[in-house]
Parts: sequence; C-alpha cells; structure tokens
Amino acid sequence: MKAAIVREKGMNPVIGQHEAPIAMAGQVLINVEAAALSRVSKYRSMGMHYSSEAHFPLVAGIDGVGTLQDGTRVYFALPNPPFGSLAEQTIVNAKFTVPLPDSMDNITAAAIANPASSSWAALLIRASFKAGQTVLINGATGVSGSLAVQIAKALGAHKVIVTGRDESKLRALKADEAAAFDMTADNGAKRFESALMPIIAEGVDVVLDYLWGDSALAIMSALAKTKTARVTRFVSIGTSSGQEDIALPSAILRSSTIELVGSGDKSVSKADMLSAIRESFELAARGKIKIDTKVYALEEIEEAWNAPLMPRPVVRIQHTNGK
Repeated sequence: MKAAIVREKGMNPVIGQHEAPIAMAGQVLINVEAAALSRVSKYRSMGMHYSSEAHFPLVAGIDGVGTLQDGTRVYFALPNPPFGSLAEQTIVNAKFTVPLPDSMDNITAAAIANPASSSWAALLIRASFKAGQTVLINGATGVSGSLAVQIAKALGAHKVIVTGRDESKLRALKADEAAAFDMTADNGAKRFESALMPIIAEGVDVVLDYLWGDSALAIMSALAKTKTARVTRFVSIGTSSGQEDIALPSAILRSSTIELVGSGDKSVSKADMLSAIRESFELAARGKIKIDTKVYALEEIEEAWNAPLMPRPVVRIQHTNGK
C-alpha cells in the first residue's frame, strides 16, 4: 500500500510502498480517508517527542479519520506500530476510535480532533472549569489556543482573556480582554505584567498556557500580586515559546492561590482524551467551534509536512484499490 514512511529518526517522511496491515484480536482495520498534521504528530513520527517510542522505519501519523470495514466513519488515534495514519490503511486498538457525527465532514474531523481535545481536556479535566468562570489563554493565536477561546465561550465562561505576541490576531479572536507582549523588548516581561494587572484585578479561575517561558512567569507574577483570594488553576499545555525552563521563585506560589498543573500525554488518560474528542466533535457539529484547513494529497507530503500549522494541513488519502 501507498504510505508516508519515516526511514530514520529525525527524518521527514517520504512516499513509498509499505506492507498492508492485518488486524489482530482487539484491533480494527481502517481505510484511512484523512489525517491532519499537528506538531505532536510530526514530532512523534520522527521520534523527537517526549512520548516517542518509535522504531524505524515506520508509517507517519498518529491519528486520522477513516472507515471501518462495515462503512462506519470514525476518528482513530494511536495506530499500532509500525503503522500510522498517513497510509491507505492502518490498524488501531478498537477502543481508540470515536464515531463521527453525521453532519461532520472528514477533513474538519481530522483537523479539529487533536487541538480541540487538548484544549477541552486542559479546561474541563485538568482545570475543572465551570460555567461562569474567568479563563485566561496564553498563546491564544495558535491553533489550540484559538479553539480554547471558542470552547470556553461555548461552555459559558464569564470572561475570556487572551494573551500573545500578535496584537492584531488577538483582537480577531473577539475575546473580552486582550494583552499583547514583546519579550524581546527592554523590560518586556515587566511591561506585560503591568498591562495584565488591571485586566486580572478581579481574579482568574483558569489559565491555559500554551507558551511557557517568560510570558507564563509574568502571568504568575501578576496573579500573585492581585488582592483577590480566588484560586487560579494554571495549566501548562505546551512550550511554543521555545523555553522549556523558567526560574520560578517559590515565593510566587507561597504568596498566591495559584495551583500549577500540567495537561498532556501522561496527565490525561486515553479514555478521558477520547471523551474530550467526542465532546469536541459535538461542539463542532453544532457550529460552536471551527477550524481553518488546507488540504493536500498524500503525494504532496513534503509540502504538507513543511506547511504552517495554521491553517491546519490535512492530508487526504486517495485509495489505489478503489475503496
């Protein structure tokens, strides 16, 4: 079968022929229709993600959309190695599939599953969000961050505050409050902290942080200086800033009501993540959340692999066997 194959660790995939999978007990065979390219999917496929357990060569892609042998359309995750989602067929644990709503198309489902579910899991599972709460989203202009804005609004947030580097993109999100920052400028962190203070004066219930780094530290510092006693659940989701480490003074945590937690592969169970995907699909099917996409053919994998993550690149699989 035709597939996008990663030959060695750290290499981009190339189109080639790979043996077809055969489903064993507890597995299902899926005719793949579409697979989106997320940061985690690309890095895991290349063996460069913290959760990677890759042995090469392998078929790239960790999730997608396809049909079961009875024609049921499903989203699927974590194909059994060495099979991935960027191929005509793959096999997965039967438990790692989610039926698609009838009104949802394959491209949208493939594109929205990963970023929406990561935001849903962080907000609902890790932060225990309740309607009426205030949510601050750091790194809100990225794919997951912009979906987090939509999800928080759809679930009844009292106020949504967005922060990030691009002021014009922040305004386009139509949140209740916005604060841009430039950490490369003189005293950039302090300026950002000062800009935040009046915005968060009444307190913040949840922070969803996709950036980490200096901006995250500035947010925690600002929260520690507010006079409200409201508990803030600060959820670290990613490190898009490129800063894996920060110098977090213990005084910030000792002098505040910040609860610092993470949300990711090891902190959210697979069952909870699949539930998050199912709930995200329901929101998308009702038009509550949306995502922009750009579609590529499997033969265009090199271009798709190097494309920006916004709009979300989605690879459509054309079957040579006519399925």
